[in-house]
Amino acid sequence: LELLMDRAMTAQHLAIAERHVAEGERHISGQRAIIERLTRAGHDLSLAECLLQQFESTQAVYDADRNRLRRQLDEQSIAW
Repeated sequence: LELLMDRAMTAQHLAIAERHVAEGERHISGQRAIIERLTRAGHDLSLAECLLQQFESTQAVYDADRNRLRRQLDEQSIAW
C-alpha cells in the first residue's frame, strides 16, 4: 500500500513537472519571437537576451526534474 501511495505521489509530481516543462517551452518560444521582432526593429537586445538565458537555465532545471521523476516512477513500477 505504501509503495502504491509513493507511486501515486510521484505521478502527481511528474504531472506538475510536465506542466512546468511545457510552460517553460512556451516562455522560451515567446521570448525568441520577441527577440526576432526587436532585431527587425533595430532595438537593443541585451535585456531580452538576458531574459532568454534565464528562461533557458530555468528550463534545464525543469527538464532535469521531470527526467528524475520519470526515472523514479519507472523504478517504482519495477518494484511494484
